[in-house]
Amino acid sequence: MRFTSIVAPLLGIWTSQTQLVVGQLYAPAKITPPPIQREFRGIWVTTINNLCWPSKPGLPTEIQKKELVEILDKAAEAGFNAILLQVRTACDALYSSRFDPWSEVLSGTCGKPPEPFYDPLEFAITEAHKRGLELYAWLNPFRAWHPSFRSRPPQNHISNTKPELIRKYGQYLWLDPGEPDTKLYTLAVISDILRRYNVDGIVFDDYFYPYPEKGQQAEKLEFPDEDTYRKYGAGVPKVEWRRKNIDSFVKNVSQLIINTKPWVKFGISPFGIWRPNNPKGVRGLDAYNELGADSRGWLQKGWVDFLAPQLYWRTDSREQNFSTLAKWWAAQKKHHCNLFISLLANKSLDDWSVEELLAQIQITRSTPGINGHILFDARILTSSNQTIAKALKNKVYVKCALPPQIHWRARSARLPTPTVYLDTTNKVIKVALPKNLNSPPAWWILYTQTGLEKRWSIKIYPATVTALPLTYPFPEIVAVSLVDKYGATSAPVGFKLIK
Repeated sequence: MRFTSIVAPLLGIWTSQTQLVVGQLYAPAKITPPPIQREFRGIWVTTINNLCWPSKPGLPTEIQKKELVEILDKAAEAGFNAILLQVRTACDALYSSRFDPWSEVLSGTCGKPPEPFYDPLEFAITEAHKRGLELYAWLNPFRAWHPSFRSRPPQNHISNTKPELIRKYGQYLWLDPGEPDTKLYTLAVISDILRRYNVDGIVFDDYFYPYPEKGQQAEKLEFPDEDTYRKYGAGVPKVEWRRKNIDSFVKNVSQLIINTKPWVKFGISPFGIWRPNNPKGVRGLDAYNELGADSRGWLQKGWVDFLAPQLYWRTDSREQNFSTLAKWWAAQKKHHCNLFISLLANKSLDDWSVEELLAQIQITRSTPGINGHILFDARILTSSNQTIAKALKNKVYVKCALPPQIHWRARSARLPTPTVYLDTTNKVIKVALPKNLNSPPAWWILYTQTGLEKRWSIKIYPATVTALPLTYPFPEIVAVSLVDKYGATSAPVGFKLIK
């Protein structure tokens, strides 16, 4: 291919803006496109008990892959930009783990890998990125076994390899967060994922110390950590000691991510009420004391890149009013951190109306300080009832959006501009992406302006796409910007149609 006009000297292969044109229809131009919309649009993909995926245990590998691709396709089509995939439900793994056995949701037997072999997390990351979706690894840090599991813990399960860390509570097994080796073990699991997988984020849900269980006489059961408390409590009240255990763990996870891959986001989706009567009149579980979860503290201390409180109540609820709680959480932000709201979208498949969900999304958009939302869960995409998915696509996610930037993370260098090839002879746009960056580009944005009304069209493409057809009638203005994994954008490379 011969380029008849090379319009900017190439001083260094990625260090200067480069525009190359085939044909004589366009000239380089300094373009200032409109700002891209920023909004986190996530969806939980729950794997425990095969709730979202795979549809049942023991499916052949090709069927599992097909089902996951269908979820990703529908998520991208609806307008989501992030997938939160549960890859560790209870010290098991939906990936090739060095520490935990294979999850039973894949084969039907805990410890048995999928056949033929594949790595579900690696596959999910590749397929999500092809569709311009971020992929977050969702882990449960301390739950060790669930009573609904059909198989038994294999020999390499933590309950057998390190039984001294395990506490039986009700029908569940839990890692004791007060044991120092529990935290070291869980940090090693996270470090392993960070180093071996190209995840965009690590996320926990609301499980830290367990939710209160009741005994046979309906009495509240105490979590059996009295011996641990005697060893490590040092005279601190037990509820405060537990909270400090979780705080130190959260802070350590944050530091681990920053030291390993600083562009990977760390988020937690806690119970939606920090403490009863906060704000006034709100009633519900005291997660601060019962779960050891000072979620407001994590938000205000900047230990997480995002917090996504689970506000699984209606807008007309009296004691847990959605709007009241959303505004309260937004008012708590005092540090660099994004705030998303987790919404119970599944209820709109049953007894809630779709309008309730859409109203909640609108509240997240109209409340200053809220940067997006996460829908629970992907059953709204896999269900035969596609009402919610269609409403999202046609009413809520009409315009594309990038996830919010994590501008507080230190970046090694400014993101360079791409080299853009505008070929009107062969009707194609090609984008050559920078290489050898600490954080490679995640997306690129195509801005075009066509027609008398001068309206901008904005589209986001994954970095895996490097060529697009240039359709007639050609746009009057074309501009391209890169977006890195921190969410930062490069200066635009622009062209104007010669008249």
